[in-house]
Amino acid sequence: MPPHQQQLEDEDRLSALPDDILLSILGRVGLRAAASTCVLSTRWTHLPWLLPELSIDVKEFLSGPCRDPAEENDMEQAMASLEKAARSFLAKPRKGSSILRLRLQLYLINTSLCEVGPLVGGAVNNGLLKDLDLTVLDEVDLLDRSDDDMRQRAQDIDTFFHAYPSVLHCLTKLSLQNASFDKLDLHHVLFDCCRQLKYLSLCCCHTGTYSVFKIDAPNSQLCDLEMERCNFERIELVCLPKLEKLICTTWVSQHVPVTLGFVPSLVELELSCGKIYDRRPFKLSELLHGTTSIHTLTLDFQGENIWLQPEMEELRAAFNNLKELNVCGIFVEFDILWTTAFLVAAPSIEKLHIRVWHHVCDMEFREGCFGDRRTPQWEMRCNGSENRLLKELEIGGFRAIEQQFTFIRSVLERSPNLQRIILRGDDLCDDCDALDASLFPLKFPEHDEEEMVVKRIRGGIFSPEIIFDEDWSLSI
Repeated sequence: MPPHQQQLEDEDRLSALPDDILLSILGRVGLRAAASTCVLSTRWTHLPWLLPELSIDVKEFLSGPCRDPAEENDMEQAMASLEKAARSFLAKPRKGSSILRLRLQLYLINTSLCEVGPLVGGAVNNGLLKDLDLTVLDEVDLLDRSDDDMRQRAQDIDTFFHAYPSVLHCLTKLSLQNASFDKLDLHHVLFDCCRQLKYLSLCCCHTGTYSVFKIDAPNSQLCDLEMERCNFERIELVCLPKLEKLICTTWVSQHVPVTLGFVPSLVELELSCGKIYDRRPFKLSELLHGTTSIHTLTLDFQGENIWLQPEMEELRAAFNNLKELNVCGIFVEFDILWTTAFLVAAPSIEKLHIRVWHHVCDMEFREGCFGDRRTPQWEMRCNGSENRLLKELEIGGFRAIEQQFTFIRSVLERSPNLQRIILRGDDLCDDCDALDASLFPLKFPEHDEEEMVVKRIRGGIFSPEIIFDEDWSLSI
């Protein structure tokens, strides 16, 4: 059969599929590709306008090749194309169309919000749009943004919300970057007006440098809160009854960066920050005071000094239901035996993940910003305690060095039911890969070294399954 005829028959078989299957396919290929299918045949013409979930991402409209980050002219052209696409889908909806969820990512360029606002607001008012996921992107680095720039961005966002209040009524996810709300009532917009908001991400945002951001929202539906590089002295969660997940990354506070009030649903907490030289260690028990439902805790030190004070007994109440503990970003030259203190405080842990930081590329950026790295000095008082529920231990950035073998053996001795140990290499890093290989004196074990590692870990006493990376499993 000629290739051209075979291609036509394949296309006919695809077109013969029912609408629900074709819509499932179109929902995975992006808006531009989905819209272009309408020119294939009359069978496809109506389909893009029947998608129940629609994603309009400005980055799809960037003309290639495009610089990274995109320049203003590229962003303006992309926004013009996005507005045209949004008008096509929102201004003149087809019969039978209904958008259960719209994922909209855009740039804050000139009058972009003013152009898109009426389209989204109209779609909400006429019942076409039920659920909005909005991300306001910024290609400009925070260090290149002046205070006036950030205030203007916040003002534009605030003006948009006030001009189209119906948008707030269906807003369930919101992500903002590089905006200073020091002269605006951010709490009112996010928690009084956005009644359906379930996910909130603020990156490089604040209400005034070193200010306290107090959230008291007993009627809020917010389940997921992410705060990254926000210049708050402290975030006070007075009342967020449905909050399940909290991520706080790179704070400026010299003390406890977050205080938790009434957050009865909080089950997952992630704290991640490199310790600036004058930041004081704080007690994790102070931050977790009053919480008893957390089952997943992630602590990431980003290769710097440990910003926690040593404590075990004080954490027992907060760790009562802790099932998974991730301790990440431990500088490679630090002893990691101190992390066993968490096993003493949390006897219910089932999964323990330790990730060692071995980024040679970070050395040139440390001078002037960080002090000398110091191995944490924690007194171990184990008193023969056991972790009978611990089933899995994972170590990222593993090296066949004595301190890591000592740590693993210590965990095995304390955890009689430990079934699996996963040993992984370093996270991928283009900057490290570009450096001279001689800067990496120790690497992840080669395949022919794995048997030696297994024997060192088991020592003829223990018998856990040893997994190397994601592909190798060795059982001897």
